[in-house]
Amino acid sequence: MSELVTISIENHVADVRFNRPEKYNALSFDMIDAMANAINRLAKEPGVRVVVISGEGKSFCAGLDVENFAALQSGENKFPNLTDRYQNRISNIYQHIGYGWKELPVPVIAAIHGVALGGGFQIAMGADIRFSTPDAKFSLMEMKWGLIPDMSVTQTIRDIVSIDVAKELIFTGKVIKGEEAARLNLVTHVCEKPYEEAMALAREIASKNPDAVRAAKKLINEVWHGDSGRGLMMESELMMTLMGSPNQLEAVTANFTKQPPKFKDPA
Repeated sequence: MSELVTISIENHVADVRFNRPEKYNALSFDMIDAMANAINRLAKEPGVRVVVISGEGKSFCAGLDVENFAALQSGENKFPNLTDRYQNRISNIYQHIGYGWKELPVPVIAAIHGVALGGGFQIAMGADIRFSTPDAKFSLMEMKWGLIPDMSVTQTIRDIVSIDVAKELIFTGKVIKGEEAARLNLVTHVCEKPYEEAMALAREIASKNPDAVRAAKKLINEVWHGDSGRGLMMESELMMTLMGSPNQLEAVTANFTKQPPKFKDPA
């Protein structure tokens, strides 16, 4: 069987592809394990500065494989106890493959085409930036199956849309296309070639001081919903770790000499 999630790393950009194209990258139990393993591997790759996630074939991700529901209906319940935390994290394994992208220390960019349904939608919301084709289809469609979204979207979509928009999407399971998703701020950019655009942005970010990029993601993630005092203090604390550091001085030198910087990977 081919690798369900592939990872190639070049020039500090990790190209992560969901690789079950014959099933529109639907989330079988094996696919969920493969995504979790991919996130865990990337978290330990000091040379990775940006991650781009996309789907092979005709779609980004069609959500939970309907075969999983068939097994549930027949009494063959393979679903774990959802209150069990995954490897002592704050999430279970289903939440991890959505929220884990947000937890990675480096920026994650999603390139979306075809469909991003249910769990696929929630995985996309875990990215920091999203590119989408105009005709890509999005839906939090769990309500169709008598369920609620439970793969971390409540903790990611709140940073993207207003609460009434989130409720309407969840209550109805309505399908919207890329242009409408952009109007609602669910995607950052609409374009004909989201993968190419995502990779171009990834290469640009990867050219910056990796220590500063990691600090910026940590800062925004941790203080966006916090009190102002803590946010201002964290700005100061992280800035103190950057000023005068080797990579920060390399950025200064590169600007003065007009030469490409040669940053060292974080330890």
